[in-house]
Amino acid sequence: MEEHTSWLTQFVNHYLGGAILALLSALHLQPSDPQLPIPEHVVMAMMVLVVGTLLALLIRSRLSVEKPGAMQQVAELLLTNNMGFGIRDILDESVHHGGRKFISWVGAIGLFVLLANLLSVIPVFTSPTASVTVPLACAMLTFIYFVYQGMRAQGVWGYIKHFAGDVWWLSPLIFPVEIISTTARILSLTVRLWANIVASDLIYGIFLGLFVGATTWGWDKSHILGVVLAIFPATLPILFIGLHIFVSIVQAYIFTILPSVYLGLATEHE
Repeated sequence: MEEHTSWLTQFVNHYLGGAILALLSALHLQPSDPQLPIPEHVVMAMMVLVVGTLLALLIRSRLSVEKPGAMQQVAELLLTNNMGFGIRDILDESVHHGGRKFISWVGAIGLFVLLANLLSVIPVFTSPTASVTVPLACAMLTFIYFVYQGMRAQGVWGYIKHFAGDVWWLSPLIFPVEIISTTARILSLTVRLWANIVASDLIYGIFLGLFVGATTWGWDKSHILGVVLAIFPATLPILFIGLHIFVSIVQAYIFTILPSVYLGLATEHE
């Protein structure tokens, strides 16, 4: 799918593109588009990091026990809430021993995915997670992290040994299956996030195009019919923006649950 180029990406490439081209040339690498050596999804991902960092610093500067502001209350609900959907709640449920020490990682990756998914709600921007490389990077970092924590909790040999199962004579069969299924988590995390965000954007574009075409046809037949049909392309974006926000939140929630479950499986000693 052709990647949309925003004014921000053009601005960044105008000032930093030359330096990036020189760096890539020194590394004997060739960008896919020499005119835009910094792709749209990279610029959008960096923007998400900057916005997320600024929001965190802003909330931190306004923390109050007596008079918590609206932003602090939202942040606290993301951390823990009565419905059990908070980051800390998910870790307590998924990791039975010391799960809260993983809040920084699980929270960071979950909030990054949430902000990245929601970025395209602003018309001039696009979701970096709509490019497969961004979900892939998130999935690979998640894989590296839970494998590292598993080895740290059980030792390298202890972590590797749990892939063989408890029945020694089935180990030659179970071990490769478990290795493949564990590695396949990278693919499942990537495809699930990327496909849902791309599908959300595609559905919005397709239906909007259909209704715009119907409005044009109706206007040619009758101005009154054209005005009536124009109601749909005028209201449709609101409906699909709501759908996109819902999909974005659900996918961020899933990208918080699954890393927590993987950490629980990797660090448990049973």
